[in-house]
Amino acid sequence: MHALRKNRPLRRVVLASATTVSAVVLLLSLKPHSSPGLALGASAQGTGGGASAPTASGGSSTPGSSSTSGSSSTSGGAPAAGGGAKTVTGETAQTRWGPVQVRVTVKGGRLTEVTAIQYPTENPRDQEINSYALPQLRREALAAQSARIDMVSGATYTSTGYQQSLQSALDQVHG
Repeated sequence: MHALRKNRPLRRVVLASATTVSAVVLLLSLKPHSSPGLALGASAQGTGGGASAPTASGGSSTPGSSSTSGSSSTSGGAPAAGGGAKTVTGETAQTRWGPVQVRVTVKGGRLTEVTAIQYPTENPRDQEINSYALPQLRREALAAQSARIDMVSGATYTSTGYQQSLQSALDQVHG
């Protein structure tokens, strides 16, 4: 008779357990393949190729470069509470994975637009994280009308940098 046909349930249990463990290890070792262009296209932000969007000074900077920290630009010149739109760029927040910087537009005393103009894009993982984190952070900021927003799970460093830059921009608007 065959070895598995005998009345030995322990062998069956060991064989089934080994097969299950092997299958789980194989599944966990697989990584999804996604192209960097798809990850960036989902957020409609960034320029790809490892460079971030243009900064307030009009040039573009790479995530590792030190640029326009503390820069601000305004358009319209009218105060935010007076009904005119005021656009301000927050300070660059240096995070473990790269700089994060946001630009806000305030009209009629309300936050009407928040744009991440600089954020980590060095590798596909950064791009994947930011493709879902940045839109979520933008929605949170517009809903809260302040920098008191929830962190995005899996994007802690980006969320922290986003909050810091957002607070800096709001301080410039109100101060």
